Formats: sequence, structure tokens, C-alpha cells
Amino acid sequence: MAIDVTSVDEALATTRAVRRRLDLSRPVDHQLILDCIDIAEQAPSGGNQGRRRWVVVRDPAIKAGLAQLYLDAAGRWMIEARDALAGTGHPQERVMASAAHLAEHLAEVPVIVIPTILGVHDGSRRPGLFDSVIQSVWSFCVALRARGLGTAWTTAVLQQRRALAELLDLPEDLTPIALIPVAWTKGTDFKRAPRHPARAITYVDRFAQTWERGPGDPPTLADGPGTVAELDVRAPIATVWHHVVAHAERAADGAPVTREEPGRRVGWVTGEPADPAERWWFELEPIAGAVRLRHRLVLGAGASGLAAAVAGAAAPQRHATIAAHLAGQHAALHAAVQAIRVAAEDDAAGTRP
Repeated sequence: MAIDVTSVDEALATTRAVRRRLDLSRPVDHQLILDCIDIAEQAPSGGNQGRRRWVVVRDPAIKAGLAQLYLDAAGRWMIEARDALAGTGHPQERVMASAAHLAEHLAEVPVIVIPTILGVHDGSRRPGLFDSVIQSVWSFCVALRARGLGTAWTTAVLQQRRALAELLDLPEDLTPIALIPVAWTKGTDFKRAPRHPARAITYVDRFAQTWERGPGDPPTLADGPGTVAELDVRAPIATVWHHVVAHAERAADGAPVTREEPGRRVGWVTGEPADPAERWWFELEPIAGAVRLRHRLVLGAGASGLAAAVAGAAAPQRHATIAAHLAGQHAALHAAVQAIRVAAEDDAAGTRP
């Protein structure tokens, strides 16, 4: 049977965490839930061992108990955060409004599904149980999306593990993984979420080694090899931006510094602007409680010592030379973002001299 790739991609890309658009009044047929569990059970499992177990909650009293546990675990905090952020324009304002809505209405959701797995994690750093269940739960969510239903992956209730086990009669050797509200959605026009493009977050052969194009075989400077260093800074974005711009102006060494997105992105080039040897830039991304600071470098084919060194080299040597150069530059990028973080966080704390 030919698979409709477009439809599969659409289901995968638009399976959102649905909270405010769950239809709390429309019943969900039990067989529909079972059909989607059947699909989910086709997901891979360690050793091909069938250890996943699914608890489907429909009883209003038990749903009310789950809703109370959810409130106790994090729901009240979500509601308080929503109220505090309302009208502020904070990056988390919409997220907290959605999360608080679910906390207030969880008991009204037609079906709540608790996926579990036989066994208890041994406390080691090995994946153990979770590598055999998470992919199945996601398949369950996607299967529901394809049928017009919505879900939200939540885990806050797991903080109330003992009370959850008592409410659902879970045995001690069973591990709950998540709490998934399920309902028909109000409309089905869910869109793709903003995400970083694959080339920005995908590394080839070595961590933090990127390519703007290709890479070819063998790779060349024309493929735009690059590297990136990133970390989170717990300081206001304006404070981080101040230190980023100051660092960029020093590092550019007289080259024009371009603020492509004021407050978010600043960069410069070395060599000829039309055919640069290197392009450098910083990106600032607001996240919950911090700013993700990213420093990128992309090499070009413009005139440089590196371009001269690889011009006449054999393919393996050329690749090795580019990789070694990027490794050295990555260390420099990392040192730069570390220094900016220290300065910005000291400023935010009022501890800089």
C-alpha cells in the first residue's frame, strides 16, 4: 500500500498540546481509544517485550480525583502564573494561560489516559523503562490527531506518584509515564509550531558542526561549514543584549556590526562582505526564566589563510583541516558566551564591580 507522505507529515507536524480547544461536551467512543492504542502498540519496544499498559479513565469521580492531584502538583501554580502574567506580553503568557485552563477543567475532559509500563526504574542513568514507552504514547497522540481528537502530554501529576497509585490501584511494580487528556477538538486547523530549522540544530560527524549546504563529497568551504556554542543566561534580555553588542564590537575589530534584529541578533563578517571568509553572529532567544544565547560561525570560500591551506589539499586532508579549524573556533565561541553569561548574570544580581 502506498503511504500518503503529505498526510503523515501533516499529522506528525500538527499534533499540538491541545488544552483550550478540547471539546468538553462531546463524548469520546471507547472503541476509538482502543483503536488508537492498537496503533500505538506497534511502536518499537526494548527486546520486543510487550510491557506497556494503558489506564483509560472515564469515571467522573476518578477524573475529579486526578484533577485534584494535578492541581496539588502544579495546577495551582499554573493558575497563579497565568494571573500574574496576564497582559504583560511575557513570552510564557499564552503558554501559562493554556496550562491554567487545563488545570481548571481537567475533570471535565471526556477521557483521561494514563500510559504505564511494567517495571520500576532502577535509578541508574540508563533509559531503562522509558525507551520502551514514550514513542508509543506519542504514536497514540498522533493517531488521535489523525481522527480529529486532541491531546496534551502532561507529567505534573507524577509528582503525586503514591496518591496516583492509590487512586488508580496501580501495583508497586508499574510505572506511570504521563497523564493524557483526550477529547474531540474544536476545529482541526492546527498549525505547525515555530521551530528551529533542521540545519541550525543538526550536526554532522561532530557535535556543534553545521553545514549551510550539502555537505558535498568531499565537503568544501563553499558548503558553509560552521559551528555553534549556546547556553542559557539568567538575566533580562536587555542586559544580555548590552553585553552581546559590546562583545561583537570588540570581536569585529573595526568591521561593520549589523543588528539584523535589534535585541535578538547581531553579526559581522571577516573578509569581503560579498564573499566573506567568515560570518559571525549572536542570537538571543527568550525562554522560560532565561535567555538562550547562541553564538554562530559559518566559514566561507572568501580569501583567508584557511582557504589557502585547503585549496591544494587532498580531500581527506581538506576535510580534516576544516574540522580542526572549527574545533578551535568552537572553543573560542564557547568562551565568549561563557564570559557574556557571567557578566550579564552579575549585572542582573547587582554584583559587578
